[in-house]
Amino acid sequence: MITLKGISKTYRIAKRAPGLLAAVKALGKREYETVEALQALSFTIGKGEIVGYIGPNGAGKSTTIKIMSGILVPDAGECTILGKTPWKNRVAHVRDIGVVFGQRTQLMWDIPAMDSFELLRDVYKVPKETFQTNLDELVEVFQLADFMNAPVRQLSLGQRMRCEIAASLLHSPPILFLDEPTIGLDAVSKVAVRQFIKRINHDNGVTVVLTTHDMNDVDALTDRVMLIGKGRLLYDGSFETMKQRYSTSSLLTVDYDPAQTLPKLPHTLLLSCENGRAVLEADTLHTTISAVISALSQAVTVQNVTVQARPVEEIIADAYKEFAL
Repeated sequence: MITLKGISKTYRIAKRAPGLLAAVKALGKREYETVEALQALSFTIGKGEIVGYIGPNGAGKSTTIKIMSGILVPDAGECTILGKTPWKNRVAHVRDIGVVFGQRTQLMWDIPAMDSFELLRDVYKVPKETFQTNLDELVEVFQLADFMNAPVRQLSLGQRMRCEIAASLLHSPPILFLDEPTIGLDAVSKVAVRQFIKRINHDNGVTVVLTTHDMNDVDALTDRVMLIGKGRLLYDGSFETMKQRYSTSSLLTVDYDPAQTLPKLPHTLLLSCENGRAVLEADTLHTTISAVISALSQAVTVQNVTVQARPVEEIIADAYKEFAL
């Protein structure tokens, strides 16, 4: 469905030293540096997949999305989406995709979002009945009724982002590119967006490519992740496998009889202990949670145990460190 082969893209960026003298010199002679945004990038995404496309700032994520959307033309390589080359068959291609850029808008700034929705209906030639059905569903899911008739410039970031996502789905695209889609959203709106993405993926087979720095979005939505860094694909596989690889510890909060003394356990670090409550960090590379709990139960009267896995953000941060990103 989506195939990239050897995609490369470079940018020439003007540079100069700070200060007035350097600015004057730059008027006569500019210096440039070449930045390789993408280096022979290749991957395939099948129909109905939800893929997390992750990496640090400047890794090449947005450049990839822009190439797949037909906005940018690569310097080399091939990209085929539903049998079309995005930048060569752009008019036909955009009917098959929905795109949300968290830092950009497709809505008209000085008119109500509803007017932009009507314009998009004409642009994509969506039948009126289909448009109204889709609009009613999106208004309900994202709770747009209270502000969709206000000028976009008067909306909060979270309200605008909900309208942006709705606008990208009005024409029922089979492919959805989401670049930082939950930026600025509150917890309730994030949950609504995630649930809706899952629903259209499950019910309609919509293929979703998600780029985000919110690893909770990736954890909630994706089974497969692609890690990109410095324009190269560094990892492509199961998100669970990545978590297991870098999640080397778990925290246990144990409530026990304060009259008793906790034992020293192998591969387990006691972080705090006060008034019958202890917090331990277990090295899951060398022991298991069940083994730690069993050893504790044999030594003290355990009243309650809470196990907390390592935060997803820390796991991804360790992956970045391994690849020197």
